[in-house]
Amino acid sequence: MKPREVMNVFLDTSLLFLMLYFCFSSSVSSYYSSSCQLQGQFNLYEMHKPGDVILGGLFAIHFFSADPDLTFTSKPHLPTCYGFDVIGFRQAQTMAFATDEINRNSNLLPNVTLGYSLYDNCLLVGIGAALSLVSGQEEQVTLEENCVGTPPVLGIVGDSSSTSTIAISKVLSLYAVPMVSYFATCSCLSDRQKFPSFFRTIPSDAFQVNAMIQILKHFGWTWAGLLFSDDDYGVHAARSFHSDLGPAGGGCLAYTEILPWGDDSAELRRIVDVMRKSTARVVIVFAHESQVINLMKEVVRQNVTGLQWMASEAWSSVDVLQTPHLMPYLGGTLSIAIRRGEIPGLRDFLLQIRPDLHHNNFHGQSVTQFWEHTFQCRFAPPPAGWVEAGGELCTGQEVIENVETDFLDVSDLRPEYNVYKAVYALAYALDDMLQCEPGRGPFRNNTCAHLQRLEPWQLVHYLEKVNFTTAFGDQVSFDDNGDALPVYDIMNWVWLPDGKTKVQRVGEVKRSAFKGEELTLDEDKIFWNFESKQVTFTVFGLFSICLTHCTLYTYIYIDYIHIHIYVRE
Repeated sequence: MKPREVMNVFLDTSLLFLMLYFCFSSSVSSYYSSSCQLQGQFNLYEMHKPGDVILGGLFAIHFFSADPDLTFTSKPHLPTCYGFDVIGFRQAQTMAFATDEINRNSNLLPNVTLGYSLYDNCLLVGIGAALSLVSGQEEQVTLEENCVGTPPVLGIVGDSSSTSTIAISKVLSLYAVPMVSYFATCSCLSDRQKFPSFFRTIPSDAFQVNAMIQILKHFGWTWAGLLFSDDDYGVHAARSFHSDLGPAGGGCLAYTEILPWGDDSAELRRIVDVMRKSTARVVIVFAHESQVINLMKEVVRQNVTGLQWMASEAWSSVDVLQTPHLMPYLGGTLSIAIRRGEIPGLRDFLLQIRPDLHHNNFHGQSVTQFWEHTFQCRFAPPPAGWVEAGGELCTGQEVIENVETDFLDVSDLRPEYNVYKAVYALAYALDDMLQCEPGRGPFRNNTCAHLQRLEPWQLVHYLEKVNFTTAFGDQVSFDDNGDALPVYDIMNWVWLPDGKTKVQRVGEVKRSAFKGEELTLDEDKIFWNFESKQVTFTVFGLFSICLTHCTLYTYIYIDYIHIHIYVRE
C-alpha cells in the first residue's frame, strides 16, 4: 500500500474515532450535569504554560515512532517516539519565545496573557496531539451550562509535514479551528473547500515550482529531468511541473522518476542509469533529505558528474550532503530555501532553558530529553547498566555554551522564522478581535466576540484579514486561500578552495501585491561546478532546446551531431 493510501485509511479511522469520542463525551455529560469526561488520554510529550487564551503547537521533536503491540490482549498504547530532533525542539521553543515576547508587549493584547500547549508530533502521533489540543487533556472538565466556554485552544501552530497536515487540518476544519502551518507546502492545502480554516506562513509548492521555472527560464535551461517523492509534497509538485514548465518557461522534461523511500538499490541504480544516459544536464529534485542521501550514494557509485542540480526547500541546505565526498557532484547546486529571518533575543531565551528536577516549570519531559541528548548523560535513575558502562549522570548544571550544538545557532533561522510569524499572526488576529466595538462587529446583529466565550471560528474571520510587518521588515498577510505572500531565498552550494563547503544566498524570488513576481539573481556570486562557465551556458542555453509551440507538442534536442525529435503523447 502506498504512503498516500495508508494516510487516507488512517484519516478515515481518525474521523470514525472522533465521532465515537464525542458521542461518548455527550453521553457522559448527560450523566454529569455540568461536566464532560474524556474516554481516554494521549500520553504525549508536552510543554504547557497557562494563560487567558491558549495557543496549541505541533512540532516534530522526535524523528521516528515505534509501533505498539497490537495483539489486543491489553489496551493498545500510542506509538513510542524516539530519535530526538534538536531543530524540531528549537522550533517549539521559538513558539514559546514568541508567546513570552507578545506577553511583554503592552501594545499587543494588553491585559490578555497568552499561554501555550506544545505537543511532539512524530509521524502519526500528530493526530492524537491535535485531538488533545482541541478537546483538552483533563480527566473531567467543569463547564458552564450547556457545555459552553472558551475551548482548550483557540488556534494551532503546525504541522511540519504536508501529509500529516492534510489529515489533521481535515479534522480541525470540522470544528473551524484555525491552523497556521510553518512548513506544510503542498499546493493541495490551498483548496478552501477542503481546508477552510487552514493558513500558512510558508509559500505553497505551486509558487516554489514557479520559482524554479523562473530560474530555468532565466538561464535558458529548457531541457531537464525531474525526480520527486511519492507523497503529497512531491506528487503535486510534479503535476505542476508537467502543466506549467512549457507555458511558463518554454521547457520540457526529459524524464520524470519517483524516488524510493528506502534504500532500494535496484530502483536507485535504474534511476541513476536514466540520468546518466539522458542528454538533459539539469536535474530537478523535489524530494526529502533521506531520499536524496540514498540517491547520492548511487550517483557516486556510478560517478555521474557534470549535472546541474536544483533542490527543493526540503533539502536546500542539508549539512550531511555538503561534504568533500559529495561536492564534486553537488557543487554549484541552486536551491530554493525558506526565507531567512532574524529573531532578536531568541538565543538568550534558548540559553535560559534548563531541566527542572522538581517539576515546577512548563517545559516537561522534552527539556530533560534535550539535556540528555546534548550532554550525552542520563538523569537519575539511569537505565540499567548505564553507569557500569561508563555513562555520565546529568546534574542539570551543565553549561550548554560549552558544547557544540546547532540548538544555539540562530544565524540561519528559516522554519523558526515561519513559526515566529505564525504565532504573531494568531496574536494580531486575536488583538483585532478583542478591539471590536459593540454594535459594529462582523458577527450576527453586528455583535463582537467576548474574551470569556471565544470561538475558534471567530478567530478564522480575523486571520483572513490580518496584516502586519515583522521587525525584520517582512509583511505578513493571507490571500483568499490562506497562503502568505510568497518569498524564497535562492541558495548556491559553494565548494571552497580549501575543501570546505558553504551555502550562500545568491538571490530571491517573490510575489508582491503590486509588482507581481520578481526574480533577483546576483550571477557574479554563483559558484558553477564546471571548468568553463561559458561552455556550461552554451550547452544548456543553445543545445538544450525545447520547442513547445511545435505541432503535437513536439520537442527537439540538438546535440553536437544529431537532432532528436520526440512527440509527447
